[in-house]
Amino acid sequence: MHIADVTLFFAPHSGGVKRYLLAKHAHYAQRAGVRHSLVVPGAKTVEIEPGIFSLASARIPLAGGYRAPLRPWQWRKWLADLAPDLIEVGDPYHLAWAALDAAKDCGAATAAFAHSDLPRMLASRFGPFAGRAADRYLRKLYSHFDMVQAPSRLIAERLRRSGIERVIVQPLGVDGEIFHPARRKGLLRAQLGLAADTRLLIFAGRMAREKQIPLLMDAFARLGTPYHLVIVGGEIRQRLSANVTLLPYEHDSLSLARLLASADALVHAGAQETFGMVVVEAMACGLPVVGVRGGAVPELVDESVGALANPGDAESLADAVDSLYERDIAQMGAAARLRVERRYAWPSTFALQLDRYVRLRRRELDPAIESVADIAGVP
Repeated sequence: MHIADVTLFFAPHSGGVKRYLLAKHAHYAQRAGVRHSLVVPGAKTVEIEPGIFSLASARIPLAGGYRAPLRPWQWRKWLADLAPDLIEVGDPYHLAWAALDAAKDCGAATAAFAHSDLPRMLASRFGPFAGRAADRYLRKLYSHFDMVQAPSRLIAERLRRSGIERVIVQPLGVDGEIFHPARRKGLLRAQLGLAADTRLLIFAGRMAREKQIPLLMDAFARLGTPYHLVIVGGEIRQRLSANVTLLPYEHDSLSLARLLASADALVHAGAQETFGMVVVEAMACGLPVVGVRGGAVPELVDESVGALANPGDAESLADAVDSLYERDIAQMGAAARLRVERRYAWPSTFALQLDRYVRLRRRELDPAIESVADIAGVP
């Protein structure tokens, strides 16, 4: 089976979507009978490595390296010429329409992956009218896909409430060999010039508005010594307090895993996560997680593996961090690792997805075989 993925969410500082696609490509490279192609925007048209193609696209100013294809017809032709059995689209913008056209040209099945919550994002920035307009747009777009994947129950239910059909929950995952407690290095505090008894927490991710970085730093300003926060992800315009260290974005997963595993816990103030890739990566490293009761994070985190604070509340977040140290952090970390092994390791999530792809393709060849609900394995 030949699967082709296409997305705009692929840039030097991209987050979970990029890691998902690269992990997927690596996984299928080792699987007999499966071929995977990945088509993404880039500075020029070139095969970056076997099966990964960048098509020349214009750089979007002040967008962290993201690019916008200006000739969708070229993408349509490129995808059709690859002749995949299934095309998965990882964003809801103009490339999604080009991919649908390519699927018609080559007879491929189509799957969308709703990595972002576009209506909620637009409503928060531009008001409810923009959110409702986005709902209508997604309803129209996704009606053309054979299957729509959501990374969490939260996003699946929002899509269904918007009138979008053929929605299934397809969790993302983590490389449990790279993100592992064995990556822990005991020298991180010394390297940062911190005392041995420092309570060290970490956050890693894009410095995007929805990550609530100012709120995170406000919480640590309230906590003060001996708490210290390491933020991995790039530039921050506001002044850092004495107990916050900023580190560059980590392109290398192994380096990120070493940083995560060397902290006491992950702390995440964002309330709009559609899945929470860095949360699962931290849990795989044996870390408990402090998050907020918003987005999809509560589907990953409960009292057995961390703590949840009220969204948008720096005092509540600081209290949740503080409360973590009144409990057995090692025990919570071990429970977090076990949860990832059981539910979110890439081999199991990709096996589930591939089984759905195969059955969806079979259904496309013979529509009488089964419904998408049967393919999803859920009512």
